[in-house]
Amino acid sequence: MNYLAAAIQMSAGSDKAANLERAERLVRLSAARGASLVALPETFNWRGKRSEEAGAAESVEGESVSLMARLACELGVHIVAGSITEHVSAETRSFNTSVLLGPDGCRIAVYRKIHLFDVDLPGRVTVRESASKLSGSDVVCAATDLGTIGLSICYDVRFPELYRRLAFAGARIITVPSCFTFPTGEAHWEPLMRARAIENQAYVIAPAQFGPNVHGFSDYGNSMIVDPWGRVLARAADREDVILSTIDLDYQDRVRRELPALAHARLTN
Repeated sequence: MNYLAAAIQMSAGSDKAANLERAERLVRLSAARGASLVALPETFNWRGKRSEEAGAAESVEGESVSLMARLACELGVHIVAGSITEHVSAETRSFNTSVLLGPDGCRIAVYRKIHLFDVDLPGRVTVRESASKLSGSDVVCAATDLGTIGLSICYDVRFPELYRRLAFAGARIITVPSCFTFPTGEAHWEPLMRARAIENQAYVIAPAQFGPNVHGFSDYGNSMIVDPWGRVLARAADREDVILSTIDLDYQDRVRRELPALAHARLTN
């Protein structure tokens, strides 16, 4: 079995309506080019000042995921709605949440980012995601007609134990919607994505934000799709972009059969 997957690269700002218009246009373009699975980047719907996050937060029933659900149904595609800032009742902090939608528009899976990005690179970038976000706790993997899909978000990619759990849960495709900072991305983005693909003999789809952002630093971009052998099949240019590549599950079966590393694993907890 094989099909086309698309990873969308964009630069979201604090105008939610403009972000959603752009996301819709790029999803439609992906479907028009033949994609059956379309993945958006982290915080595709809104990215603004930390002080404004609470006002921009939505539930998974809100306008952003609802728009993507309607598009999934209209276009007959699976959509990974990158991530949104998810409102939590009686909480001042929110979840960073990714939603997988089926071609009928129904929610298949909801993943809340487990690993929060708290980092200080003096003179380059300082981020305290935990100041405004709650950490999720559930590993999320969902069976679909396109193969079992494991969900993750951005900074999660530095924690291989999450991806091994996804692989053992049956994941064949792993999505990593991201807003990777330029300093860390330039050094680590490609090696991390390729490592997660190689270790778990899985396809990795990593749609990303690019360019200067409202927080005063730049995002690395370089959205990519990596195959189970660790080859980068597609990579975005330094602009708004849609990249596509074939997901070939028969090829993946061959890789796993000829190099049965997952079957040889001994430390599985």
